[in-house]
Amino acid sequence: MKNILFYFFVFSFFLFKAQTYPNYKINLLSLIHPNNGTVGIGPDDRRYNGCWGWYQSSLNKEYAIVGGSSGTYFIDVTVATSPSVSAFVPGISGVTVREVKTYQNYCFITCDYGTAPTLQVVDMSTLPTTVTVVHNSNTLFASGHTHWIAGDKLYVGGVTYSNNTGSSMNIYSIATPSAPLLLRELKQDFPFISYVHDMYIRNDTIYASCGNQGLYVFKYNSGTNAFTQLGSYTGYTANAYNHSSGLTQDGKHLLFCDEVPAGLPIRFVNVENLNNIQAVQTWQPFTTTTPHNPFLIGNKWAVVSCYQEGLYIYDISQPGNVAVSGSFDTFPQGGANTGNYGGQDYRGNWGAYPYLPSGIIIAVDMQNGVFILDPTDAYNNPVGIKNNILQHTDLIVYPNPAKDKLAVHYTTSKASKLQLKNMLGQLILEKNFIGPINETLNTTDLENGTYLLTVYEHDFILNKKVVIGH
Repeated sequence: MKNILFYFFVFSFFLFKAQTYPNYKINLLSLIHPNNGTVGIGPDDRRYNGCWGWYQSSLNKEYAIVGGSSGTYFIDVTVATSPSVSAFVPGISGVTVREVKTYQNYCFITCDYGTAPTLQVVDMSTLPTTVTVVHNSNTLFASGHTHWIAGDKLYVGGVTYSNNTGSSMNIYSIATPSAPLLLRELKQDFPFISYVHDMYIRNDTIYASCGNQGLYVFKYNSGTNAFTQLGSYTGYTANAYNHSSGLTQDGKHLLFCDEVPAGLPIRFVNVENLNNIQAVQTWQPFTTTTPHNPFLIGNKWAVVSCYQEGLYIYDISQPGNVAVSGSFDTFPQGGANTGNYGGQDYRGNWGAYPYLPSGIIIAVDMQNGVFILDPTDAYNNPVGIKNNILQHTDLIVYPNPAKDKLAVHYTTSKASKLQLKNMLGQLILEKNFIGPINETLNTTDLENGTYLLTVYEHDFILNKKVVIGH
C-alpha cells in the first residue's frame, strides 16, 4: 500500500501542478512568467503589478493584460491551459505600480513613477499578432497611481504633473481614445481631499478611496462639469489607509480593503443611504493578512487579492454572514501557510480579473507570475468554468434550442445592452435598454447553429449560449 500511495503522489505532483500551491476549491490551469528573464525590483524581486482582461469578440479570444516592471504584457488566455504572450509594450523601467484598464478596443496604461511619459493608450484591435501605441505622453500628467474607466471617461487618482504639483483625482474624456481631454480636477471643488488612491465608479458616482482620510463618495455632473459630495465613511478605525473598493450589482453594499498598516480586515458596508453608511461585517483570511484589491460579481461573489495569502473567493449573498468559498495561495514562500511572514507584508498577489466570458480568473502575483485559475468548485458550479458566474439567475433565455423566437428576460433597474453574436464574433443584433429587459427576438432568418447572447450592465458581462435550429 505504501508504494501505491508513493507512486500516486509522484504522478499527482507532476500532472497537477496546482498541488504545489495551497488551495481550496480553486484549481490552477496554468502559470506564465514572462518577466522571469529580468532582474526584479528591490530585495523582494517585484516583477508584476496591475492586471485586467479583454475579450476580443471578433475572434472570440480572451486576453490577460498585465503590468510589469518594465512594460505591459498582452497574454492570450483563450486556451487557458497554454497561455502565450501576444504582444509587449515597453514603458518606464523599474516600476512597481503600473495599472491597466480597457475601453472598447483600447488599453489605457498609467504608472506611478517619475515624470517621464506614463500615460499610454494602446490599440488592441490587431491582436493576437500585434498592438499599436496611439498615445504616449506626459502632457496631461506625469504620473498617476491608479485609474478607472466608466463609459467614455477616464478617472485618474494620485496625479502628479511634470512641474511636481499634483491633483487628488482628475477626470478625462476619452471619446477620442488617442487624445484624452481633461474635464475637471477634484481639487477644484474639494481641495480638502489630498489624495485619491483608487476609485470605483458607476453612473458617474465615485466611491473614492482617499487613503488616511477614509472613503468619500462624489458625483460628477457632466452638465455643470463639477463634482458634488454624496457621502463619506471616515473614522472607522484609527490611521487606516482606505485602499480600494467594489460595489455589489444592486448598489446596496460596498466592500473595501485598507492597505496600511498591515493586517487590517476586509470591510463590508451598507451604502443604500450615503448620508449614513453603515458597517455590516469585517473579517480576515488570517489575523496578519493584508487584503489588497476586491472584485465583486453580482450580489453573490467577492474575489479578493490578498498579500501573502493569494486569492480568496467569498460568498457575500448574505451580508453579515459572509463565508469563504475558495482560495488559492499564489505566494507559498510566505504567509500563514508557512507560519512566518518574514517581513513579507506587501508581497504576493497584487490583483485579479474575474470577468472574462469563460469564467477563468487571472491572478497576478508580484513575484511569481500570472496565474490562470479555474473557480468552478468555489462557485459550486457543476458544468465547469464555461457558463458559470456569468449565468446570472436574473438572466432567463428560452426556449433553448430556439426555432423562430427567443425570449430574453433580465431583471435590472439600470441601463443595459443586449447583443447577439455568432461564433465568429459577428454582431447579429444589438439593443439598449433602461430597466428590465423583456424582449422576444425573431430568429426565423438566422442560420442554424450556436450563438452567444450577452447582456452588458456597467462592469458586468452576462453570457448565455443559445442554439438555433429550424
